[in-house]
Amino acid sequence: MVKPFPYAVRRLGDCQNIADFRELARRRLPFPVFHYIDGAADDEITKDRNTAAFADVDLVPDVLAGVADVDTSTTIMGRASALPLMLSPTALQRLFHWQGERAVAAVAEKFGIWFGISSLATVSIAEIGARYSGPKMLQYYYHKDRGLNAALLEQAKAAKFDAVTLTVDTIVSGNRERCKRTGFTSPPRITPASFLSYATRPRWALDYLFREKFDLPNLSGHVAAGSNVALSVQDYFNTMLDPSMDWKAAEKLRDDWGGTFCLKGVMSVGDARRAADMGVDAIMVSNHGGRQLDGGRAPFDQLDEIVQAVGDRVEVILDGGVRRGSHVLKAMALGAKGVSGGRLYLYALAAAGQPGVDRAVGLLDAEIRRGMQLMGVTRLDQLTRAHLRWR
Repeated sequence: MVKPFPYAVRRLGDCQNIADFRELARRRLPFPVFHYIDGAADDEITKDRNTAAFADVDLVPDVLAGVADVDTSTTIMGRASALPLMLSPTALQRLFHWQGERAVAAVAEKFGIWFGISSLATVSIAEIGARYSGPKMLQYYYHKDRGLNAALLEQAKAAKFDAVTLTVDTIVSGNRERCKRTGFTSPPRITPASFLSYATRPRWALDYLFREKFDLPNLSGHVAAGSNVALSVQDYFNTMLDPSMDWKAAEKLRDDWGGTFCLKGVMSVGDARRAADMGVDAIMVSNHGGRQLDGGRAPFDQLDEIVQAVGDRVEVILDGGVRRGSHVLKAMALGAKGVSGGRLYLYALAAAGQPGVDRAVGLLDAEIRRGMQLMGVTRLDQLTRAHLRWR
């Protein structure tokens, strides 16, 4: 766990790591919105473990390796990436800052890395496809409404998205107790308990009230929930998503899409093998940021055995818990093709919009480069299990 330094974080220039962005976001957001980003399921044990798991593995560097120049680039799902870092798809981003997905996409394009847009995004698939040239994925929720499912694919095809990523761990919602306590909904519903928090964040309130109307444009032609009808994310998952989704449905979706296809939420070796047998291009080892099954394994804890089982047949991407460049290097040393995270940029978006995301990714970029030099490697593929020791 990244521990914040004990000083006041009051402006963007104070932020030196992801924990600092979290603190600035906490100061600037109404508490129901902050706790939606920050919270997870039940006792949040799995969410905390997602980051803590990295501390159980130590890096063992080589020296005198001639590391004046390092190459951080790689290829993920057929697209060149300047860093082994992906900005994972997350929902409702214009609730956190009025720039929302536009800010995150612009930063991803600047750094030459993958960006994911959620089915529950607050900017349209069409706009993202038209405005941003970097590699893009649609994170796909499998709805009961088959017309909506087909429409999402058609929008992604028309916008020339590079990949569709089916989220497979949300057949029902996790028990998000923080959201229940704060009354968080989309759109926000102000309660007597939360009124003061909204009122004392005037910048956020004015942006929400007087800028572009909040909407979920990729869904709004099919469902009112989340755009015009206030609903918790937990209720949305439980009423709108299809719990009967199975391997046959995933195969049909892959065939209907016809392009690069990824499964997000694979945690067992058995499922990883079945995904490889199915012929997917990539799997994301992910537990949805600890927001679904509390008490489940952390992705980093599970990464090694999954890579050893299927890493020669399918690209394995680690998703979740990443807060430092050293976390990225540890995952790459275990054979991950790339590393993905959501909160690592959401805190920064909430804290300062596009400049915040830019600073957060820039700090991680510098940490990855510096870490490679200190490890004595000039290319990512030089990182191996020999550079790791388990405590």
